[in-house]
Amino acid sequence: MHSFELLSQKFALHFEQKHFPDEPASLYGPNEYFLGMGGKRIRPVLCLMGNEMFDDIKPDAWEMATAIELFHNFTLIHDDIMDNAPLRRGMETVHKKYGVNTAILAGDVMLIAAYELMNNINLLVIRQVQNLFNTTAKEVCEGQQYDMDFEKRESVSFQEYLRMIELKTSVLLAASLKMGAILGGAGQRNQDLIYDFGRKLGLAFQVQDDYLDAFGDPSKFGKQVGGDILANKKTFLLIHALETAPASQQKELKDIQQKRSADKVDKVLQIYRDCKVDEWALRLKNRFLDEAFTHLEDIAVISSRKEPLKQLAGYLVQRDH
Repeated sequence: MHSFELLSQKFALHFEQKHFPDEPASLYGPNEYFLGMGGKRIRPVLCLMGNEMFDDIKPDAWEMATAIELFHNFTLIHDDIMDNAPLRRGMETVHKKYGVNTAILAGDVMLIAAYELMNNINLLVIRQVQNLFNTTAKEVCEGQQYDMDFEKRESVSFQEYLRMIELKTSVLLAASLKMGAILGGAGQRNQDLIYDFGRKLGLAFQVQDDYLDAFGDPSKFGKQVGGDILANKKTFLLIHALETAPASQQKELKDIQQKRSADKVDKVLQIYRDCKVDEWALRLKNRFLDEAFTHLEDIAVISSRKEPLKQLAGYLVQRDH
């Protein structure tokens, strides 16, 4: 069994190749530029880990992992256009460097390249894998649309936000694991359990991300806290505060959001602390993490095969009890 770190290194070497033809360079060059930025490559490695839980890593799993990473990068190129983001990982985004029209086409052709790779998969399971991939791809698009819709709305319920995060973030983590498991010969129940493990892990990760943006240590977090607050971003914390705070504090929160005062972050954080939103968020994160581990425990393979995913979950989402 390989650790996440070792499989990450192996995948990085595997992925370090030209993925597109030379011509037209104006179309394919931007994609090679974007892929050259690097990244954590978590999703493709999850596919390999899902495969290795049930068997030795198959050549098909490497093809599928590469397809997953190309799909993920396609979504990032288009997300950057929608967000009008100038930078990603400290480098110019594709649409800023090459123009919006080229970025749209570059993303499109990256998605097509992902589908081409899937054609190499064993015919016995290709339909099952492609059905899951297609469903997941649609769900990621739905999640992105909900996210954009929510920006225009004054209020979003906890359940709505949870569903959006599930679609936008969790389902691709979950499907990456499940696609690997399918290629490893896992039975239906084990496939479903590893999918649910990934889904709950993704939710725990997002709660932690929202929490750290507000309450994290900047020296450990790597960026200034309060970015979500300054951007009036709807997060687990804000939604819970607006649903549970006394009416006076709900009004105060809404008033603060309308202004750009120097102490905006401090004022919002004080309301969060008064309402114990920080404690609630940690409980919620641990609940999702506990549920993820329960699904992992229920998978019918020897426990040593589960160890790499347990370690990965601990790495992605730090426990607080």
